[in-house]
Amino acid sequence: MIYYACDIPEDLTYDIERDVWIRFDGDFATLGMTDVAQTRCGKFAAVSFRDVGKKVAQGKALATIESAKWVGPFPAPFSCEIVEVNESGFARDILLANKDPYGIGWLVKVRPMNLEAESSHLVTGEAAAEKYKERIKELKVNCLRCID
Repeated sequence: MIYYACDIPEDLTYDIERDVWIRFDGDFATLGMTDVAQTRCGKFAAVSFRDVGKKVAQGKALATIESAKWVGPFPAPFSCEIVEVNESGFARDILLANKDPYGIGWLVKVRPMNLEAESSHLVTGEAAAEKYKERIKELKVNCLRCID
């Protein structure tokens, strides 16, 4: 779904409060910043990743994002262990998440540790699209992407 130029793929799972998208794949999950979040953040200037193997509690930082407008955490939507980070991708092009937040702009791959107990806030499909419509209106966001 596209709303105010913001892309909200309905095949993903979202932690809307934390602006994190999740793509589950078996026992693992790929996580990234939503289109709404990358727009609000602005052009990335740096990303500092936590170490692979690190266990991170729900809500704690998996990485720290720096932009001209903002410095802050990329939070874990659930407790997890980091299994891979996209450090090499961002080293090649710091604007990956600004250009393609749902593809090559992913941030971390994790192994959820307590998903059943920590997933009640996650939403998918049409429910996610509707909640994001409300959030986009509330925040007065009109998404923009960096292009080459």
